[in-house]
Amino acid sequence: MGAFRIVGGKSLSGEIIPQGAKNEALQIICAVLLTEDDVVLNNVPDIRDVNKLINLLSGLGVKVIKSGDSQYVFNASCINLDYLQTQDFYQKATSIRGSVMILGPLLARFGKGYLPQPGGDKIGRRRLDTHFIGLQKLGVDFLYDPDKKSYIVSAENLTGNYMLLEEASVTGTANILMAAVMAKGTTTIFNAACEPYVIQLSKMLVRMGASIAGIGSNLLTINGVSSLGGTEHTMLADMIEVGSFIGLAAMTQSEIIIKNVNLHDLGLIPDVFSRLGINVIQKGRDILVPKYDNYSIETFIDGSIMNIADAPWPGFTPDLISIVLVTAIHAEGSVLIHQKMFESRLFFVDKLIDMGAQIILCDPHRATVIGLNHKYPLRGIKMSSPDIRAGVALLIAALSAQGTSIIENIEQIDRGYQNIDKRLQLLGANIERID
Repeated sequence: MGAFRIVGGKSLSGEIIPQGAKNEALQIICAVLLTEDDVVLNNVPDIRDVNKLINLLSGLGVKVIKSGDSQYVFNASCINLDYLQTQDFYQKATSIRGSVMILGPLLARFGKGYLPQPGGDKIGRRRLDTHFIGLQKLGVDFLYDPDKKSYIVSAENLTGNYMLLEEASVTGTANILMAAVMAKGTTTIFNAACEPYVIQLSKMLVRMGASIAGIGSNLLTINGVSSLGGTEHTMLADMIEVGSFIGLAAMTQSEIIIKNVNLHDLGLIPDVFSRLGINVIQKGRDILVPKYDNYSIETFIDGSIMNIADAPWPGFTPDLISIVLVTAIHAEGSVLIHQKMFESRLFFVDKLIDMGAQIILCDPHRATVIGLNHKYPLRGIKMSSPDIRAGVALLIAALSAQGTSIIENIEQIDRGYQNIDKRLQLLGANIERID
């Protein structure tokens, strides 16, 4: 097991290039199963979860060629469905949550699929009902094996239908969408997720020959086609990484330029950081995070304490709640952080409290942060990363702290952040990877 040793309390500076979007990549890579033709993907992040999914597809028979640092060519003309019954597939599929999104493409093209209970972050209950209910409305039959905790799915003919999703699930919407593009007739998905990842997937599918109306809204209308062709697609910059770097700059009192990012693509992320007193500036194709010696949390118009909560897009993404919480530690003022979607995501704050942060964990979903205003530095400690986003939040805290911190279980961080230690070293961070 690896760990990071971090000597904090140092101001950083320079430029950093965000990786391709992890959550987009997991959907897009699954979509290559929909066609026999070549699909070229650019800006693919070199991270554990994405690499595991690529290896899984390779086991299925997808020909994978790495043609550049972040470019791949996929060809799924020779799929071996027998691989779904192997122990190798079981181990790979259960290690990442993104594996659930192979079901839609397999059903669309082959009429059947198999999947063990997928893995992922341990951040609370993450049900798959939206995936299954939506696919069932398209005519899919499900059989659950409780002993193997596995799902067997099949459909003689996928048929378009109207559906109102109970939950605006991003991966659920993507899975249903990938099945519906080759179903007979018209499918209408109401309360569809409209995150940039789903928009990117929809645009890619249209270039492959799909018919999708309402892209970017929560009402998608899909007219099924008989087949799809190849295409080329480029991932957006990972907005979760961008938000993490904004928080990093503020916490370490640093000026950082984040390359190749458009504020327009970040939704409410800049607005939420602005409520903490951190304003970023668009400079050409990049954004600048100025150096802040101090930053102050706003109050609401009536003077009441600021409340920052996550919500489905275009609301504030839940993946940045951990980052905003840790960034508030050094602000002036107080803020209530409300994580609505996952009941275990705030449990990492005990480590921040051990570092000297003033945080009250109200319940599994809410925490009040009382800003230290840089008057009282955090102190380095030994800790462990519980999940991807909390791990990076702890990393940011360690870089702002006095003394040395050790973060163990960094495999969790590597699942979502590409070569994070090397890229931070280029900014001047004192961080090294140890065994």
